[in-house]
Amino acid sequence: MVCLGNICRSPLAEGILKSKLPDTYIVESAGTINMHEGKSPDYRSIQTGKNNNVDISKQKSRHFSAKDFEEFDRIYCMDRNNLKDVLSLANDLQQRKKVSLLLDDEEVPDPYWGEQKDFDHVFQMLDSACEKIAADLQTQISPN
Repeated sequence: MVCLGNICRSPLAEGILKSKLPDTYIVESAGTINMHEGKSPDYRSIQTGKNNNVDISKQKSRHFSAKDFEEFDRIYCMDRNNLKDVLSLANDLQQRKKVSLLLDDEEVPDPYWGEQKDFDHVFQMLDSACEKIAADLQTQISPN
């Protein structure tokens, strides 16, 4: 899960998806800038998660790097700018195919400059998207 600073949207997306998958899955988040590296998520994201039984309080912001292409099968970006920044680090078509917008053709708005209701709205968007991703992943490994 990738957003700009890794303190609002992507930490929530990481926490939500983790809550919907077995522990055997590795889910992480990162930012396309390193401005907040090592810092906790925004207090409003932490509170929004807590209000929805998703604990992201122990997460720490990190910067997205080219090695993430080697470590992860799928890379979901919150908006087109994040998508462009991540794709610029890809070495080949195989890496590029791992990258997509979280919401197909829609962007997840950055709530940073907004109010609590904006964080709540983003949570609902992320929750819906993560529900679909979790179902898709679990269908792919189903023994049927």
